[in-house]
Amino acid sequence: MALDSETVRRIAHLARVRVPEAELEPLAGELSNILGWVEQLGEVDTENVPPMTSVVAVRLPMRDDRVDDGGAPDAVLANAPDGAPGFFAVPKVVE
Repeated sequence: MALDSETVRRIAHLARVRVPEAELEPLAGELSNILGWVEQLGEVDTENVPPMTSVVAVRLPMRDDRVDDGGAPDAVLANAPDGAPGFFAVPKVVE
């Protein structure tokens, strides 16, 4: 897929990237090459290739899904600029 400078200008506008006029044509060539490589990847046969999340077959250790207070509520509340017993106190923002 070949891109022209007008398409690159539109892409730059959508991406909120300022590209000088002199760089539009070289950038169009570079982006066209990248899109060509992506099209080549689409031609690779991946029918019998299982999906993978890592290059090493590893299972992450699991832990019980339980709710707790973290074990140190007083230490956490010690960092609060203004605290109430057991809670953070914040200024009212809605009238």
